Amino acid sequence: MRNIRNIDLDLLVTLEALLTEGNVTRVARRLHLSQPTVSVRLSKLRHLFDDPLLVPGLRGMQPTARGLELLAPLRDALSGVERMLSAQTPFDPARTEMTWRVAASDYGQCAIVIPLLARLRRLAPGIRVAVHTLVPGEIAHLAERGDIDAAFMTSYTVPQNLRGRVLFAERYQFIARKRHPQLRGPLTLAQFCALDHVLVSPDGGGFNGPTDVLLEARGRRRRVVLSVPHFLIQIESVRHSDMVAMLPARLLDGRMQGLQTCDPPVQPPGFEIAMAWHERVHADPAHAWLREQVVQAVS
Repeated sequence: MRNIRNIDLDLLVTLEALLTEGNVTRVARRLHLSQPTVSVRLSKLRHLFDDPLLVPGLRGMQPTARGLELLAPLRDALSGVERMLSAQTPFDPARTEMTWRVAASDYGQCAIVIPLLARLRRLAPGIRVAVHTLVPGEIAHLAERGDIDAAFMTSYTVPQNLRGRVLFAERYQFIARKRHPQLRGPLTLAQFCALDHVLVSPDGGGFNGPTDVLLEARGRRRRVVLSVPHFLIQIESVRHSDMVAMLPARLLDGRMQGLQTCDPPVQPPGFEIAMAWHERVHADPAHAWLREQVVQAVS
């Protein structure tokens, strides 16, 4: 066992940054160091752990098996040190420099992350936000391992081992392009079903959604001619064609150019969006403040 008194804390901070970023230049920028300094520290770390830790890959440097094994306990250890120091030093958002890692779909990025960033640029310019793709089945593991600090997801998908807070309720809105040739009056159910629809299937390839479940209960079907994985593609598809869509209303804020809305003949049930986080960051003043900024940004 190596003597902890011989280990420089700065080396461990550098190791966490290298394993996360996989790029010496980005780590140097993140830690306000020169690239040669980061390279020297990496050399010391390799000697300390008797392992390359990072090796060249197709996209920068990739952690070795030993590096991946170290990442989670390393983050836990550094978080513990941060909590110890923050207990002595009051949290000041205006002076804090950190990266907050969140998981979100393109919906969450548009409806939550963008409004949040507007607040952070004003109140905490030193706090960066790293957005990871939301994969609901992996959130519990990623949060427990320390790969993410929070996730934005539907309330019913929040893992049981995570804390959660409902942020808002969402509803579906019907959209079509302006001057759509088939929309010249109140939209009937028959017209609605006959139109060409574009649907979002996050997992890819699906052609059924909440609207289709509701129509099926009434013995009707609509024409879904395009399935896409992202809401912004759905909006652009409608804007530049005669296709129509039902989509979450918050996505339309600032995106109505060339589009129109009208009352649909069917209204599928909405859903709740929640924020989820792990117990390890629950009491941390910085994380608690950031979660409150999310609430303020979307309220």
